[in-house]
Amino acid sequence: MMLASQGRRTDSAPRAPDPRNGRRGRALLVALGVLLAAASANAKDTHRATKGSKPAKPPSEAAAPALEPKAIDVLKAACGRLAAAKSMAFTAVLSYESPSRLGPALVYTTRSEVTLQRPDKLRVISPGDGPASEFYYDGKTMMAFEPAANLVAVADAPPTIDAALQAAYDSAAIYFPFTDLIVTDPYADIADGLKLAFYIGQSQVIGGTTTDMVAYANDAVFLQVWIGADDKLPRLIRAVYRSDPLRLRHQMELSNWQLDGAVAADAFASTKAGAAMHIKFARPDPQLPPGLKPPVKGRPRMKATAPAKAE
Repeated sequence: MMLASQGRRTDSAPRAPDPRNGRRGRALLVALGVLLAAASANAKDTHRATKGSKPAKPPSEAAAPALEPKAIDVLKAACGRLAAAKSMAFTAVLSYESPSRLGPALVYTTRSEVTLQRPDKLRVISPGDGPASEFYYDGKTMMAFEPAANLVAVADAPPTIDAALQAAYDSAAIYFPFTDLIVTDPYADIADGLKLAFYIGQSQVIGGTTTDMVAYANDAVFLQVWIGADDKLPRLIRAVYRSDPLRLRHQMELSNWQLDGAVAADAFASTKAGAAMHIKFARPDPQLPPGLKPPVKGRPRMKATAPAKAE
């Protein structure tokens, strides 16, 4: 199951006032002093308590959880429920962290209203922190529309949702964080490279229902997912990427699930988008010189960057 940020952000956040100025700054310094004193005392107590005892093994030497059958069963049940749906609609709210100029991460959010009809129709409407975007696929063409700029990129598309998602990424770097939820075989994407999976327990908090909590990981990312115990639908996914030294967190909340509902015939096209100024359906990143190939090919899995607008 994928996560990605939508709407690019840099470190252009405004500078915060110097915390040393004013009463608030003095209060922060006092609080910091108290915390440092407490930390020092705790460290001394811990040293006394552990003196003479054998040091604990580092996490790398601890026994790694296996692929627990209960965790796999929960994941398979959720993926099977999604794969069986002929039509689907849901809301995905993504929160992702990005470093600030001061160091601590800021959090940005986007929302995507997703509608699909198998095997060849998809609509994604995405307002959020950054320019809104719309994506339409009707089995023959795909359109990437930016309403604020009144720009649209249109391209011929392959005849299935899976192939269209791949083509959108390959040709224009368009990527959606929920891609693994809407492909033909969601579990195949999870199982590919799966290293560990274990069942955590149940929650009565997430999604307003009882959920089963499962953690799983591959070589790229560690995830925790909350899945409805009764309806088998995912409600929350959190991810941390192994290659990220800052351990920034990505979270996707999923709600308003509607499976096998009626879908309007005109849901997968937009008259307004069709009338916008047309631009090339192409990747926004610099193009490589002829003869060179990118280091990684294929649709990304758990990609942490945004589905960039077509340029």
